Amino acid sequence: MTLAALPFDNSFVRELPGDPEPENFRRAVHGACFSRVAPTPVRAPKLLAWAREVAALVGLPADPGPDSDELAEVLAGNRVVPGMDPYAACYGGHQFGNWADQLGDGRAITLGELRGEGGLRWELQLKGAGPTPYSRRGDGRAVLRSSIREFLCSEAMHHLGVPTTRALSLVETGDAVVRDMFYDGHAKPEPGAIVCRVAPSFLRFGNFELLTARGEHELLARLADYTIATHFPELVSASGQASAQTYAAWFAEVCRRTAEMIAHWMRVGFVHGVMNTDNMSILGLTIDYGPYGWIDDYDPDWTPNTTDAMRRRYRFGNQPRIAVWNLIKLATALQPLVGSGEPFEDGIRAFAEALDHHTRSMFAAKLGLEPISADEDPEDPSSGLGLASAALRVLGSTPTDMTIFYRALAEVPLGREQASDDELLAPLWPAYYEAEPGELPATARSLTLAWLRQLGERVRGENLDPDRRRARMFAANPKFVLRNYLAQLAIDRAEAGDPSLVGELLDLMRRPYDEQPRHEQYAGKRPDWAKNRPGCSTLSCSS
Repeated sequence: MTLAALPFDNSFVRELPGDPEPENFRRAVHGACFSRVAPTPVRAPKLLAWAREVAALVGLPADPGPDSDELAEVLAGNRVVPGMDPYAACYGGHQFGNWADQLGDGRAITLGELRGEGGLRWELQLKGAGPTPYSRRGDGRAVLRSSIREFLCSEAMHHLGVPTTRALSLVETGDAVVRDMFYDGHAKPEPGAIVCRVAPSFLRFGNFELLTARGEHELLARLADYTIATHFPELVSASGQASAQTYAAWFAEVCRRTAEMIAHWMRVGFVHGVMNTDNMSILGLTIDYGPYGWIDDYDPDWTPNTTDAMRRRYRFGNQPRIAVWNLIKLATALQPLVGSGEPFEDGIRAFAEALDHHTRSMFAAKLGLEPISADEDPEDPSSGLGLASAALRVLGSTPTDMTIFYRALAEVPLGREQASDDELLAPLWPAYYEAEPGELPATARSLTLAWLRQLGERVRGENLDPDRRRARMFAANPKFVLRNYLAQLAIDRAEAGDPSLVGELLDLMRRPYDEQPRHEQYAGKRPDWAKNRPGCSTLSCSS
């Protein structure tokens, strides 16, 4: 099936009011949820990468084959096929804790919505497709480096089991885009690219915040009712009329989905880097892959975002707290629907309960334990909660690769009560950055061994079959993640004219929990050269 033959059903633009101004120029847009705008054509579009699983979701072939040139034309914005109704969405948001007023899709243009199998809805959105009324001082374009990172990470997160938007295609534009990567006066031209992002919806907290900030309460209710009916139909009452209880139940569900997403981020070591409210999905999906990063040596205070280097608001360990802050801002935005904030208090409690539940479940799996009960004493070092919190202290006692440590934990002979200290530590040596085998610093060695022996007692007490335990741990602890330096290697090669590593990493990340001997080199620690290199340790919002 070709793009022109897909079943487009553009409910967002059909059911909600749009901007009456047809011209594409920067402006404040009031009384509308979107502005119709066409992508700006590029010089020489070329399809660099294609996610076959996402293609299947929307009804396209797994292999674009001879149609790749035609697909590149459409997925670069050079051609709009019948059924599409392109637009940019209007929204606001809090950025780094401060209200930023109107933001909107400044370089993202939705081509249209598809109805897939089972009634599932898929929105196709081009990132980097040119200016929109919301571009402010930007050019609406994206560079190849950020586009590769978004394409690969969207798919890597999905295969890790993390709720996320998806990526269908990566197209090189043939045009240069000028960017100052670190805002330090060193702007330079870079190759341009466009990613086609796919999700049931790209609605975000900021869509609702802007309407409330402007006092557009009638439109707020229309957008909320549309969102519930389209994406949360199980909450629609028999009468079809929304009530205070409907809005409160919807908010609670958003809270629960957000909690599950955050728990997964913490499980796999993902740092979003810019958790502004305009980057928070109303569906609980990881959205807007900008200056994100992956934890190498465990550090809860690490952020990849240079813009956040001083305050570290969006550091790894602070992500659950920021999620609550953002949800409170969403609740404030929805308050005009019910007249008070009280109906939304249950939603914040639902977030805390869901985060606790998912965290306990995920940590139990990571440690190879039976489910951890909520009433276990977190101060008891032998309890599941005590072991889980102590694991973080162990990780932080010396520079330790989080991914490798948890994966190697499955190989530690915890079932043997008489295992020696060296036997317990041996599987973990590949995880340490500054310790050679047998040379762990005394404090870290003592803390790690004490924890391993307490964990061993718990494991032996549960008497779980060793093979089942190992399989459970392998299913919770990935062998491969999209380490920052791996993405940068793919970027370096692609900018030199060889995009093959993009495809290789995409294939690798399809099976992140499997042993893949031919890709073993991608499972190791971050190399020394990448520790402080831009793109590997530090990133900015410039893309």
